[in-house]
Amino acid sequence: MKKVVYTKLAPEPIGPYSQGYIAGNTLYLSGQIAINPETSEFMAGTIEEQTERVMQNISALLDEAGFSFDDVVKTTCFIDDMQDFAKFNEIYAKYFTSKPARSCVQAKLPKGALCEVEIIAVK
Repeated sequence: MKKVVYTKLAPEPIGPYSQGYIAGNTLYLSGQIAINPETSEFMAGTIEEQTERVMQNISALLDEAGFSFDDVVKTTCFIDDMQDFAKFNEIYAKYFTSKPARSCVQAKLPKGALCEVEIIAVK
């Protein structure tokens, strides 16, 4: 059985996808970029500012689904410029204290975002 995850406290999808799904005891969240859910506007700014917004969006979705950052077992991170990796990692480490498995690649992202993070969590 699967269930759609949706909250107004995270950005509306900007394409034909869901914010996330729970399948069994596993949560899959779509990649989050720095979109303010209150305004639906992309938040331009530094890598640190964008990473904080991404983490706030992930937090809202985890809460809605009944999960926490400690339940995350895998993240996939996309960064526009690997020169920003250390700055991104500093913010990331504040949230993912359980140190889930991770992949991180350089990529051109929607709306000119500097970072995007998707997660898989298990209860």
